[in-house]
Amino acid sequence: MASFKEFCKRKNIEISARRYGIDALGAMAQGLFCSLLIGTIIKTLGQQAGLDVLVQIGQYAFDMAGPAMAVAIGYALKADSMVLFSLTGVGWAANALGGAGGPLSVLFVAIIAAECGKLVSKETKIDLLVTPAVTVFVGAGLAMLIAPPIGAAAKAFGQLIKDATVLQPFWMGIVVSVLVGMALTLPISSAAICASFALTGLAGGAAVAGCCAQMVGFAVMSFRENRWGGLVSQGVGTSMLQMPNIIKNPRIWIPPTLAAAITGPVATCIFRLEMNDPAGGLASGMGTCGFVGQIGVWTGWVNDVASGAKAAITGFDWLGLVLVCFLLPAVLSWVFCQVCRKLGWIKEGDLKLY
Repeated sequence: MASFKEFCKRKNIEISARRYGIDALGAMAQGLFCSLLIGTIIKTLGQQAGLDVLVQIGQYAFDMAGPAMAVAIGYALKADSMVLFSLTGVGWAANALGGAGGPLSVLFVAIIAAECGKLVSKETKIDLLVTPAVTVFVGAGLAMLIAPPIGAAAKAFGQLIKDATVLQPFWMGIVVSVLVGMALTLPISSAAICASFALTGLAGGAAVAGCCAQMVGFAVMSFRENRWGGLVSQGVGTSMLQMPNIIKNPRIWIPPTLAAAITGPVATCIFRLEMNDPAGGLASGMGTCGFVGQIGVWTGWVNDVASGAKAAITGFDWLGLVLVCFLLPAVLSWVFCQVCRKLGWIKEGDLKLY
């Protein structure tokens, strides 16, 4: 057993929640962003501008989501180059066979395939054949075996959340907004979670509200400590920057979380804000990061109008987007933060980024 542990250490195989649940999941979201999401944005811009070349370029990127996710996961797992390159076919197979739950299928399959490939990498004199053969055989074979049921389960769970949000928009608006928003601030990938369960529709709108509440909320309430640099890095970057401060004083998490509990049902009950981006829910977990969440909502509107599902994009739609994503999170988080400061729960310097 000791020799096996030493062998795994030499191969940089670390079986841990951080390696698989944080590093791999976060990398998967980046791969999905750099293929499917950016492809969707380029394609939509091309359609609106009447430029077929942009539509075609966007489609190329869109189609490579599976390989991009798998390679990103392999990179996070520190896979050797031969393993990394072999994951392209593995990712394509897992994503295609996983259907609506493709991203979740890719996560499981790519992790196992990458680790198996790392086990044999550079262990034989015919590494050029052995490493890619093992990686592809294990990955593609596993994809054929488990990707369809994983995809079906993910789709069913995502549909359950979406149906529940339609039936109970107030309570589910709170639940989805708060939980996805907290996931965005934690060192895990809210975008990957939303994509894995195809969190679209009203549930996607609640997820966007929660993510924006965290990012805009922390950016505004910490302005006195971090000024403009902090406003941009958190408001357009990520609220994850506050995680070290949250560990020191968990009470600083109260204001943006309370804001999410309010903006969630505002999104679902008042403005009926939906996220129907063709990326399958990835943008639902992005918040204001690069304004991807807002671009995703707009892309969904455009496609819904084109398909006849929506009559037109109205001023009320835009008002809801601005209030839910920017104004309400800023005002509510600031107010709740002031209350917490007066109670002594948040002190000067608690929100300082270092």
